[in-house]
Amino acid sequence: MDSALLGPATVALWAIAAALFAWYASGVARQITYVTLADGRRQERRLPLVFRLLLPLAPNFRPLFDGPSARRLRERTDAMLVSGGYEGLLDACEFLSLKLLLPICGIPVLAPLLRLATRAGGERVAGLFLPLLLLALVWLYSWPMLWLRAAVRRRQTAVLKALPFVLDLLTLSVEAGLDFMAALRRCTERPVVDPLTEELLRVVRETQVGSSRRDALRAMARRIGLPDVRSVVGALVQADELGVSLGAILRIQSEQVRTRRFERAEKLANEAPVKLLAPLMLFIFPSVFLILLGPVLYRMAHQI
Repeated sequence: MDSALLGPATVALWAIAAALFAWYASGVARQITYVTLADGRRQERRLPLVFRLLLPLAPNFRPLFDGPSARRLRERTDAMLVSGGYEGLLDACEFLSLKLLLPICGIPVLAPLLRLATRAGGERVAGLFLPLLLLALVWLYSWPMLWLRAAVRRRQTAVLKALPFVLDLLTLSVEAGLDFMAALRRCTERPVVDPLTEELLRVVRETQVGSSRRDALRAMARRIGLPDVRSVVGALVQADELGVSLGAILRIQSEQVRTRRFERAEKLANEAPVKLLAPLMLFIFPSVFLILLGPVLYRMAHQI
């Protein structure tokens, strides 16, 4: 009797556990995370759902990354989180802990699914269970860094897209008689806050609390990590040191940024035919040959 009740009781416990986890996951999915901008405004910035589910477990792994041996790793990770726009939502220790938590928590879930899939595929596929499991382990460990690099690239792309227009606005404001910091504040008075506006807001705030304009601009260039931004900041700092007119420097930098932007667009356009060659060879040409030569081969086969 006890053994007869053990199976249904186990199924019921697993069902209750799954229902509780689904309830917890739905609550976490409805939560909205924000970052606080330099002027006090809050902007929505979502983390992946799996990060938010595992984040309460991250403090358990913090001692592994708090030591001096992981200092450089923490610094690089912090710099990438800042460049990606997630400063304040994740710190380096939490992110590195999530890299460990994903395979630890993901493999027990994926292993039974992979086992069922390989068994369903027959004996030939059954031998692929261990390679697929190792591949899943590597992917789960690598995915957080891939996600962060993609976030950094998206943010840098948005900065590159907005940079020429911001430089034009700064040029017009400075040539109209405003000083540089007043022109920066004018550029940040927009209802839609893009990544470049976030950085300019931080520059304005840092100068208000006592940092010099040069240090604030250099810190912005380090956070963004783009050669175009470093070039613009370097020219502005040098013009400030030499006493050169900022209006002329801004106009020259705006033209150079636009020129480099057109050069990047031309480079991507020239690379497009080469990138299209593989899809053409793998997908389109076989279909065309099948449509054109299929009836001919069918007739030849029947005539023979």
